[in-house]
Amino acid sequence: MVKSYEVVILGGGVAGGTLAHLLRRQNKTVAVVEDNLFGGTCPNRGCDPKKILLSGLEVTQTVDNMQGNGISGHVSVNWPDLMRHKRQYTDPISNAMQHSLVSDGVDTYHEHAAFTEDGHLQAGNNLLSADQFVIATGQRPEILDIVGKKFFKTSTDFLNLNEMPADVTFVGGGYIGFELAGIAHAAGAKVHLIHHNSHPLKQFDSQLVNEVVAHLRAIGVDVQLDTDVNTIEKQGDRYCISGDDKFKLTTDMVFCTAGRIPNIDTIGLENMSIDADAHGIIVNNYLQSSNRKVFAMGDVVSTSRPKLTPVAGFEANYLAKHLNGNSGKINFPEIPTLVFGQPSLAQVGLPSKVADDNKHYLLITNDMTKWYSYHRLNEPLAKAKVVVDRDNETVVGATVLSNHADYLINLFTSMIDNQMKIDDFNQQILAYPTLASDVQYLI
Repeated sequence: MVKSYEVVILGGGVAGGTLAHLLRRQNKTVAVVEDNLFGGTCPNRGCDPKKILLSGLEVTQTVDNMQGNGISGHVSVNWPDLMRHKRQYTDPISNAMQHSLVSDGVDTYHEHAAFTEDGHLQAGNNLLSADQFVIATGQRPEILDIVGKKFFKTSTDFLNLNEMPADVTFVGGGYIGFELAGIAHAAGAKVHLIHHNSHPLKQFDSQLVNEVVAHLRAIGVDVQLDTDVNTIEKQGDRYCISGDDKFKLTTDMVFCTAGRIPNIDTIGLENMSIDADAHGIIVNNYLQSSNRKVFAMGDVVSTSRPKLTPVAGFEANYLAKHLNGNSGKINFPEIPTLVFGQPSLAQVGLPSKVADDNKHYLLITNDMTKWYSYHRLNEPLAKAKVVVDRDNETVVGATVLSNHADYLINLFTSMIDNQMKIDDFNQQILAYPTLASDVQYLI
């Protein structure tokens, strides 16, 4: 027996759950199929639990920075207690998310799903049909194809460690590698961060990335660039990592932080003639795939845009309107990206190198380390680069390196999205002394 709906969504994460609730407000019949945790990566094993664990880094770093400046006595991370704190938040999420969907009239299937040759969706023993299908199956950690790859752990494993090993290694210098390396170091581990070339965090300003690397090395993180890993061998309770140029390292645990891949390989795309590439499902400006009745959104989409939780939510809101008759194309605002740490590194809009190549833009560079906002907590590193459109006198890009980069980058994002002239921003009277009141001195 086939059960029919107006919309069936593959994936019960932020994108899928948000869309399901919005479609129910339109009184559509909706089903959500999820084969893992409802709520998806972000609240269960991604950004939310990561930031809870980051609290250990933030507190210990602040206390360390203030030693001899009014604070005495060190603090340390109790990893089991911090993990318990994290689990108090994450453990109820999946059931709560599924219950919320059911309460809203959404049929949920906790099954793996795949398209069949006749255009239906097989979810466990259930066969579903729909006027439109929406794929929102997200991504998973990529595992490098090397000898001994079975010994790799992933970010999911890290975010659920019962005990922090004494010595840990991260292979891959992207967002996840840098963030988890900072957390592990704060928790007392000896940390190695290995990247295959000389350009980690390649999306960001290279000068500021170099400052992050130098800071990590200064506090004791072993950052090794231009280093390829090709073998992992188990030696008793430890692991030996080796690579080219006689590189060799022995460690307690090895995490692959070399990026993420889309969850598209087991859902039967070929049965629906849905085009995809290594980055995900290919969609048009309406989030529509090559099969006109199948849409895709969130991290599973092939795109150069950052794959972030708020982007998934934005796409869900757009698609709810589109499936209800709104014929306009999706139009993305500026999307800020952020590497959380101490310090954090954030970027939005045009990169700083654009100003070097185009006289239409002005690059304003500020070292804020001695500014009051950072001096008061004795923070070791605070810098910002702002790209200004000379003709329009508006901010069009910004990169911030500081413990408060998350706050400042949101201000710059709002300025860019609203095409706010610098003079108009400076006409505001903001609470002082605050990070917001510092912005006038950055532009």
